[in-house]
Amino acid sequence: MTFPDVVHVDDPADDRLADFNRLTDVVLRSRHEPAKGLYIAESSTVIRRAVAAGHRPRSFLMAPKWLDSMADVIPPGVPVYVAEEPVLKEITGFHLHRGALAAMHRPPLREVSELLEGARRVVVLEDIVDHTNVGAAMRACAALGVDVVLFTPSCADPLYRRAVRVSMGTVFQVPWTRIDPWPAGIDTLRAQGFTVAALALEDDSVSLDDLVADPPGKLALVLGTEGDGLKASTVAGCDLTVRIPMSGGVDSLNVASAVAVAAWATRVPGGEA
Repeated sequence: MTFPDVVHVDDPADDRLADFNRLTDVVLRSRHEPAKGLYIAESSTVIRRAVAAGHRPRSFLMAPKWLDSMADVIPPGVPVYVAEEPVLKEITGFHLHRGALAAMHRPPLREVSELLEGARRVVVLEDIVDHTNVGAAMRACAALGVDVVLFTPSCADPLYRRAVRVSMGTVFQVPWTRIDPWPAGIDTLRAQGFTVAALALEDDSVSLDDLVADPPGKLALVLGTEGDGLKASTVAGCDLTVRIPMSGGVDSLNVASAVAVAAWATRVPGGEA
């Protein structure tokens, strides 16, 4: 198969590789993503899901052996930089073992009101720090029928390379956007008919079992940052506070695990694919 836009490179310092050069997490976050409106999709699976979601690639980077298998997702006119494994590692700063990287254009964020139309189950993530948790939470939401995920302004970036990778590309599957301002955005959810439930350990918390016994038609579950959990102002603004029943002397779960438990328990029946 012929690839007219393939460029073979052997110099890691080649200026054309600026989108991919030394992709440590800190460099990627501070230089590539906000400044250039790009994110990096890593692995053939993630790239395929991004393209299927309508995201536009700006360039690709891969080893020669991946060209044929990736041919169907490479649009005409988009450069494909090809290098041998040692050069790839020098370029990116890590061993590229999942096939390929793609520098993707970031799509514009959608309006909260647009995403809430027709939604019945929403997850709000407040100020999550760890991108691994963001990715794992997105994967759980995709698997368990969550209609929309909303991120507060200070929440970690769901298009950060690690978050995308951990989500296995489901970040492109579940509609999401930023909800800003927050926690004033609770009023936006309530105005759209949602019961807003904070997952927190409070004296007046109700059991998740009780919520599931009489679930609201439209429910927004709000979960907070690792360690400290939700802000007091957020808890105060929600309609109710919910706790996950636990045993063994454990009183909390990793936030991504809590998302999975709460999303499964409150899922709308009949949502299985």
